Amino acid sequence: MKKATGFLFVFMAFTLIVKAQQGLEPGDKAVNFNLLNIDGEYVSLQDYQDQQGVVVIFTCNHCPYAQAWEQRIIDIHHEFSPKGFPVVAINPNDSSIVQADSYSAMQKRADDKNYPFVYLLDARQNIFPAYGATKTPHVYLLEMDKDEFYVRYVGAIDNNYKNPEKVTKTYLADAINSLINGEPVKTESTKAIGCSIKVAKD
Repeated sequence: MKKATGFLFVFMAFTLIVKAQQGLEPGDKAVNFNLLNIDGEYVSLQDYQDQQGVVVIFTCNHCPYAQAWEQRIIDIHHEFSPKGFPVVAINPNDSSIVQADSYSAMQKRADDKNYPFVYLLDARQNIFPAYGATKTPHVYLLEMDKDEFYVRYVGAIDNNYKNPEKVTKTYLADAINSLINGEPVKTESTKAIGCSIKVAKD
């Protein structure tokens, strides 16, 4: 009996480790963060407890995919922030690899493009792997439920990064609208399309 209990404990621990390595999936409780914003202040996920949810987007300055979706990210914030779903942008890249993604470059980019949302730096690079982000951009739509944030959608913003005029599937907007209307999200995950996240090798 003791052997069986010990095996079960080890199996459960292994399962949790594997899940942590895989990142968050729809239905999972979101991971909190406390990261430096471009205004010099720290921003936590818990700062948004008065919202219905948060649109967490791992993105950056230099990536062509991030640049292609940039205006749409701004538009999403303008449309859905008043409805309780603000955008929180997080730069996960190591600027020693890509100088264009440095903190000062983030400040300049946000100023040039007039970002209406916070733009945070994952300086220790421990938040993006906790979420499971692999690309820029990579979306995690969170919903507040009983004082906790839960993941409701993971993946891409829509199905055409090259040309907004040719978008036929607005995955993120559809998911947010479903939550606003109290309906289940039909498409809970899609494949994130973008640049790989830049991590310095040891």
